Parts: sequence; C-alpha cells; structure tokens
Amino acid sequence: MAVSKQHEYYEKRLEELLIEMPYFVEKYVDDKLDIRSPLTLFNYVRDFKEFFEWLMAEQIVECDSIKSFPPESLETLSLNDANNYFKHLSRKKYKVSQKDGETKQIDVKTVNRKKSSLRSLFKYLTVEAEIATGKPYFERNVMAKIPIKKVSETFNERSKKITEKIFVDDMDIHFLEFVQNDYEYLLSPAQKRYFRRDKERDFAILSLFLGSGVRVNELSNLRLKDVDFTNKEISVIRKGGKKDTVSVTPSSLDVLASYLDVRKNIYKAGDGDNEYVFVKVYNGKTAPLTNRAIENIVYKYTKAFDKRMSPHKLRHTYATNLAEQTGGDIPLIMNQLGHTNSDISLLYINTTRKKQRMAAEKMDQRRSRKSR
Repeated sequence: MAVSKQHEYYEKRLEELLIEMPYFVEKYVDDKLDIRSPLTLFNYVRDFKEFFEWLMAEQIVECDSIKSFPPESLETLSLNDANNYFKHLSRKKYKVSQKDGETKQIDVKTVNRKKSSLRSLFKYLTVEAEIATGKPYFERNVMAKIPIKKVSETFNERSKKITEKIFVDDMDIHFLEFVQNDYEYLLSPAQKRYFRRDKERDFAILSLFLGSGVRVNELSNLRLKDVDFTNKEISVIRKGGKKDTVSVTPSSLDVLASYLDVRKNIYKAGDGDNEYVFVKVYNGKTAPLTNRAIENIVYKYTKAFDKRMSPHKLRHTYATNLAEQTGGDIPLIMNQLGHTNSDISLLYINTTRKKQRMAAEKMDQRRSRKSR
C-alpha cells in the first residue's frame, strides 16, 4: 500500500498523543491501526481525550491524570452523565471572527462524529477486546443508548449549499484569467516580487484542482513520475492508500508543463522520478508543499477574486462542471473523483438553481400559450 505524507504526519501525531492516553486506548489504537487510517484514529483519540477531561473536570471520574484513567469508571457512567456531555458539546460556542467577536455553535455533524468515535471505543471495550480472563473490559455499554441525530436534508438542499460556495457557470475560467492577468495589480512592490517568483507554481496548483477534481492530499503527494503528459493523466493516492489514475484537462497539463520548465531553476528542485511536483524553498532547502501551504495558496487567490474558498470547493466546482458536460454520467463522475458511493456523485447533478428557475419560467410560458 502506498504511504502518503499525510499518513506519515498523522502517524507521528497519533504516537505523540498516545503518550498521555490510558493503556486501554493504546490497545484500541493498536488493534484498529490496520483497518483505520492514522488521521481517523488521531481524531478519535482527540475525542477520547476531550471526553476524559470533561469527566474529570466535572468530578464524575476521579483520577490524577488521563494516563491513569480507569476503564471501570466507563462501565458505571450513567446515561444522564453521558447525555449531559453531548449537551455540553452541542451548546459550546467558538469564535468565527476575532475581529468582531462573532460566535457559532458546533455543527450537529461534528457532535455526531464525536458520538461515533466514543461508540467505537465503548463497543471495543465491551464486545471486541479481551483481557486476561477471556472477558471484555466490562459489559455495560452506555454509549449504545446514545442516538445519532440525523441531519435531514434533501439532495436539492445539499446541492444548494454546494452551489453557494463554489464557482458556477464560467466563473472558474474568469478566476484563472484573473490570477493570470489581473491579480498582480492588487499587490505592493514587495508582494509582486514573491508573486512573480511563484506564479507558475501557484497557477499550476489552481488549474490542476479545477482541471482534475483531485483532493488536496492527492495533489500534495504528486510526484514527477505520476504525471503522464502523453495520456493526459496523473496517478494519485486515494483515501486508504489506494492508487488511482485521474484524467486531466489538456489546458491544465499545459500550465503544469510551464511550471515544470521553471521548477528546477526557481526552487533548486531535483528532477528524479520520486521528487515531489509542488515544492518550496525553506531555510535554503527544497521541501514539498504541505497540505496547509496549498490550502493557503487557494485561500489567498480566491479571496482576492470573489470569496475565500478551500481546495475542496475547487474540487466541487470541477465536479459540477463535469456533471454538466457529461449529462450527469454517474459512473464517470465516481471514477474521476474517487467516490465509492454514488449518492455523493449525485449531488453534482443538480447543483445549479439557475437551471431550476429557467425550467419554472418555461413551464409558465407553456401555461401562457395554452391560455391564449
């Protein structure tokens, strides 16, 4: 299985986090590592830590540290205390803006994810794991009584939310033209110097997102050997470490070729097959761009053009355009985007409300003709 930079990064962070965790969480991670990604397990363990800290702060469980947290205390945890924890989560507020102090409550989906992670731990301790006696850690599973609150939304409503956050119609084309021709004029002399240095690289990143629909992790892990100009394809590492091949628009590959022509000179980068495509110079050394660095590049240019967007929104933009250009070819959309569930691909079939309004107007025109 291919190992990505993200995989290695979260493996390390998971190891660091486990140092302060109780022994039964370490055992849980060790048993799950072959079936769950390090990123998923890292998020799960963070959820466990937050839960243990709350139990200790509320004096529901008394112990000196998380490291010495006793599993028996989870067996006797009351349903009322468990429910109170999730009420506490759902009512928590976080700052959206440091400037005006605007706050927002945690999303229901986030609370559901935290419920799922704790349900996984409790199931492991009560059903899947086995201690020296041949029995599980304990038998009573209070988390099995905690419901997951369904977020009821139609495909149309979910599609509407996507549409509000992406480039629609030909805005993606106008965006690339803006970066290529107009963005520089918004900058100070000092900013222009860095922009001109990185222009080919940054433009290639933006164009590749909009010309292939890859995820940010797939793009950051791209190596020179993964680019096939002849067949107009790139090889990527999908979720779960699976290798896949993605078609790329010819114009995006032309932009990528222009970047590769200057990459070695500007960034002192090697040209071996295993060298990363997108790089920077840090402390005098060439290093691959991180996911965060790529996200910041996308944020910077999209905010200057219209609205701050993430790489995932550029992926949504590509998917919407692909759906329109192919007449909603679901198998093709699934293959191109690496979806395993057709429901996700269906979201892009009906993302433009403009078409709905046009259809409604045509229906009205039909009614008007009939009434004459």
